[in-house]
Amino acid sequence: MKYIIVSGGVVSGLGKGVTISSMGRMLRGSGLRVTMIKIDPYLNVDAGTMSPFEHGEVFVLGDGGESDLDLGNYERFLSINLTSDHNITTGKIYREVISRERRGDYLGKTVQVVPHITNEIQDWIERVAQIPVDESGEPADVCLIEVGGTVGDIESSVFFEALRQFQFRVGDDNFCLMFVSLVPILSEEQKTKPTQHGVRDLRSLGLSPKVIFCRCPVQIVDDCKNKISAFCHVAPTNVISVHDVNNVYHVPLLLQEQNLHRIIASELKLESRMNIENPDMKNWSDMAYSVDGFTKSVKIALIGKYIGLQDSYLSVIKSLKHAAIACEQTLDLIWVEAGHLEKVNDDGEEKVSSEEYASAWEKVKSADGIIVPGGFGNRGFDGKCIAAEYCRKNKKPYLGICLGFQAMVVEYARNVLGWKEATSTEFDENTKYPVVLFMPEIDKDTMGGNMRLGARNTKFTHKHDDGSMSTAQMLYNGAEIVSERHRHRYEVNPEFVDEIHNSGLKFVGRDESGERMEVAELPKSEHPFYVGCQYHPEFKSRPLTPSPPFHGLILASCGEGMLDEFASKQLKN
Repeated sequence: MKYIIVSGGVVSGLGKGVTISSMGRMLRGSGLRVTMIKIDPYLNVDAGTMSPFEHGEVFVLGDGGESDLDLGNYERFLSINLTSDHNITTGKIYREVISRERRGDYLGKTVQVVPHITNEIQDWIERVAQIPVDESGEPADVCLIEVGGTVGDIESSVFFEALRQFQFRVGDDNFCLMFVSLVPILSEEQKTKPTQHGVRDLRSLGLSPKVIFCRCPVQIVDDCKNKISAFCHVAPTNVISVHDVNNVYHVPLLLQEQNLHRIIASELKLESRMNIENPDMKNWSDMAYSVDGFTKSVKIALIGKYIGLQDSYLSVIKSLKHAAIACEQTLDLIWVEAGHLEKVNDDGEEKVSSEEYASAWEKVKSADGIIVPGGFGNRGFDGKCIAAEYCRKNKKPYLGICLGFQAMVVEYARNVLGWKEATSTEFDENTKYPVVLFMPEIDKDTMGGNMRLGARNTKFTHKHDDGSMSTAQMLYNGAEIVSERHRHRYEVNPEFVDEIHNSGLKFVGRDESGERMEVAELPKSEHPFYVGCQYHPEFKSRPLTPSPPFHGLILASCGEGMLDEFASKQLKN
């Protein structure tokens, strides 16, 4: 196994995740199997209990792991499926070591950071690197490891010490350290001092990078490369410019143009196993350049409650972009705070200013389509229900995910069946019509890792009254069973399913027991696209294979009969 470690310096948020994902894409194009690990130095066991405002979205893996959003970048760029063990945190490492100490595994020894914690980190990396993550079912040739945070952070010091030891455990031909740094421009000059200091800090820990990625708005000039080379002990050819490009999909091509694949082949002795001369990047390149040439745009309004930090909905945004690319459209995404769609509360008091209310509704009405993603808590829920009602009555394309799916069910119960008190027991445990309720097997007192998580099968069980296939099933190419990832504690109440279904909102997809509702929609004869799903399809969307529900939303939002044309082709196939 070959190991490539990517760390960063100067400031956080430089784009280590995109850089390492792009490197992985390039290596796959060169014929290698690639796996990836993310090291997060925080004490949390995982990201599951973190606020979206604190940490961005929680990315759900197939095995139910709640992880850092960077693992989503890895999966999207490389088309791989990672596990919860591919996200290493300080909390996981210490929990494992303390559990072993309590069992007596250390035979009475004094348990210390060195060697016990550092050995556990190294053992974890070696074990997880062997887990197959792609369709081949074989272990990877190369394991890429991203170290979160920046060099010098006190919480990451134990991981750098473990990696210092690890380079000797696996040998120099199997270990390649790379460093991502900021090259700012001051007085029209590219400055190298931040990079020099970052590399100095890294070398003081016993680690010396073999490749330096320089983040800069414009391409790094040769004089700057030579200066970094001289002061940071790397060859000028190993100083890679990662400058701003038209879209993020150009980054793997940018790295390839600077011969990063050749550098890696040389450093890790991979020449005989890599297709160095003609890496297979054609499909990726065609997609990257096609995005630059789109002349049409589609406007989608995202109605959420965490819009203050767009990373809270990162996978949703990426999925919308993937679908827009497939439809040859530029995505025009507008943000709507769900609470701003609510004019007054139950006591008749104004909840938002008239200006905020008018602005929010102007955005909704101007959009070609609406998406209401998941979330937790009461704030903004009524706004989501109001948005669902508006889309249902005005035949505006609508996709509801998780809580957005529950909102369309609650709205339908309130305004079509006349159950004005209908809601979720998440918000009112004593409601007369608990159309959404807490799942009985979930522990109410434990938060972390305590939901219906990970990949679950959905079976398309019902056609529409006229015998036609559901829109959702059509989008999945007529498949009878699909696997999608979940993250929820509440579900549609089985006691109300038949009445809601028979009144017109069709529960066309259910779990394999038939008890849990997974997909609901209005017939195509009544609405161009009104679909909701309990699962999170955004976690399996890929740039070259968009998520079917998102693809359907964009097709319907584009108009011009695009969804009907797509459906006709799908049914013929």
